[in-house]
Amino acid sequence: MHTQNSFQLVALDLDGTLFNSQSQVSDVNKSAIKHAIHKGTTFVISTGRPYDGLPLEVMADLGICYAITTNGAAVYKVPEKECLFETCIPAKLAIDILEDLLQLDIHINLFLHGNAYAPSKCRQALMSIRSLPDSLKNYMLTTRKSIEDMPAFLRKQNSGVQKMTLNFPEGEDNSFPDRSKAMEILDRYPQVSYLCGGYNNLEFTMAGISKGKGLALLCQYLNISIDHTIACGDSENDLDIMKAAGLGVAMANAPREIRELADDITLSNEEDGVAAMIQKWL
Repeated sequence: MHTQNSFQLVALDLDGTLFNSQSQVSDVNKSAIKHAIHKGTTFVISTGRPYDGLPLEVMADLGICYAITTNGAAVYKVPEKECLFETCIPAKLAIDILEDLLQLDIHINLFLHGNAYAPSKCRQALMSIRSLPDSLKNYMLTTRKSIEDMPAFLRKQNSGVQKMTLNFPEGEDNSFPDRSKAMEILDRYPQVSYLCGGYNNLEFTMAGISKGKGLALLCQYLNISIDHTIACGDSENDLDIMKAAGLGVAMANAPREIRELADDITLSNEEDGVAAMIQKWL
């Protein structure tokens, strides 16, 4: 049974959790985090984003020095970009999967060494995705390096891929016809595992990789018991870390199935839910 003051570390998801719908951190959340850090709590970002997608200025302002990125495939010390742990999809496997996926009408993000890339042919698909907020579209357009021939780029790099993310344009009936096709492709590769990170996307890493595993490795590194941690999130890629942590907190804006599996539910990301969670548990 956890009580106030028994937690030493808090892992926060970004999109839909710490960020509001404008991809900003509210002053109320900032103030609550700074106060908790001043009292001795360690805060960690836990995100599906790559290192280059981290809000480094905000993290520096708050005093957050660690990040579990790409759903746990890479854990970094910030702002040094020192990679503490990394598990990648081997280059050949990534190329095989990519060549299959590029036959579909989708937007693909590829994360390598903490950097983000997207095939140039996918930009049009991104702009046509109605369900994706403009702030996220803008984030993707401004942070992805555009690559003409992604398989050739990977062959030249000959380096493992931390994660790939797929976003799908809607069909006329608001379904996502190429999403099921992408799942069929990914099911042919048992070496990887996929889930949804929000907005009907698909994200895949090497099988066995998760934010929860990233948290366990970071806790060992920091010599903090994982039982004395809180993980707060809003989507399927947060479930594992919410279960791994001592306390799993879901945002009120999380899907019902995520809220039902959480230990506690806080306010939504538009209502300073992170600050409310800190107020209750720290």
